[in-house]
Amino acid sequence: MGTPDFAVASLDAICASGHKVVGVVTVPDRPTGRGLKVTASPVKQYALQHNLPLLQPERLRDPDFQSALQAWGADIFVVVAFRMLPQSVWAMPPMGTFNLHASLLPQYRGAAPINWAIINGEKETGVTTFLLNERIDEGSILMQQSTPIAPDDTAETLHDRLAEMGSRLVVQTLDGLADGSLHPQPQPTCEQLRPAPKLFKPDCAIDWNLPGQRIVDFVRGLSPYPAATMQVVDSKQMTQTIKVYEVSFEPSPNSTIGQLITDNKTVKKVGVRDGFVHILSLQMSGKKRITVQEFLRGYDVSNWKIVI
Repeated sequence: MGTPDFAVASLDAICASGHKVVGVVTVPDRPTGRGLKVTASPVKQYALQHNLPLLQPERLRDPDFQSALQAWGADIFVVVAFRMLPQSVWAMPPMGTFNLHASLLPQYRGAAPINWAIINGEKETGVTTFLLNERIDEGSILMQQSTPIAPDDTAETLHDRLAEMGSRLVVQTLDGLADGSLHPQPQPTCEQLRPAPKLFKPDCAIDWNLPGQRIVDFVRGLSPYPAATMQVVDSKQMTQTIKVYEVSFEPSPNSTIGQLITDNKTVKKVGVRDGFVHILSLQMSGKKRITVQEFLRGYDVSNWKIVI
């Protein structure tokens, strides 16, 4: 059961492992993009390419869906980046249901663990397989594997690495459950848990009052999606929202928060609490992502003001 590209890696690994995939569950086709073209999920596309039986329920509690799911006779359900399952679904197979989560549980429970780990400046993260129960991301742990977060990692690079790591861990988990060598362990208790809630547009605005490294981590954690944003007032006194994909930080005691410094060849700096943040790549609304040098060939920003 899964939806995005992150889940395809695990499905492909299971198919290649010798375990029999009796069916795939994914979301119904949805309108996407500017043209609202109806598009199948990446998991559905993979299932069709490999002639795997497929279900696309609107409602997971629908009796017809659950009857069809039961008819497949699966020993176990594997969930990767899907929806919250009702107990009538996750308790259905005799060996239960396990989920692949892109963090080292119990830290970063929630919908956006990859983003939040980078935003919070973590040096390490990983993947966890755990049994589903009635509490979100709180079931007993089956297996975990960790990986360092590099200073230049973005949500994209970490996503791809964890998808590959996770796919291997899913197969190892299936092997261990099948031969009886794997025993679930309760999640450890932690005094300070860091959540990973879903990110919405207001959450993506850069706070220029933060220290420079915090802003760098924030931009990395949202790049390329959903993307950090900044607001500027242009020379016509119009407010523009710009997506920011890549920045660097220059420590300095001589900065003014929100000051935009440019020579119209490069946006040299934006002043923050402890120095300057250099903007390296960005995207205006309705345009494509470009470098700051390309951007300045089309815009005079000498009179622009950053909204802080």
